[in-house]
Amino acid sequence: MKDLIWLIVVLLIIGWLIGYFAFPDLGSIIHILIVIAVILILYKLLTGRSL
Repeated sequence: MKDLIWLIVVLLIIGWLIGYFAFPDLGSIIHILIVIAVILILYKLLTGRSL
């Protein structure tokens, strides 16, 4: 499960970079998703709970 979370994070970062440079208008949507993913990962690390 840990590898799956990191895979999702990496895919979101790659998608955000592609969206930011190729489609500036759609990049903001992907940016919001990556921020949510980072918040969830930080929450999991700080509380020790599984999502």
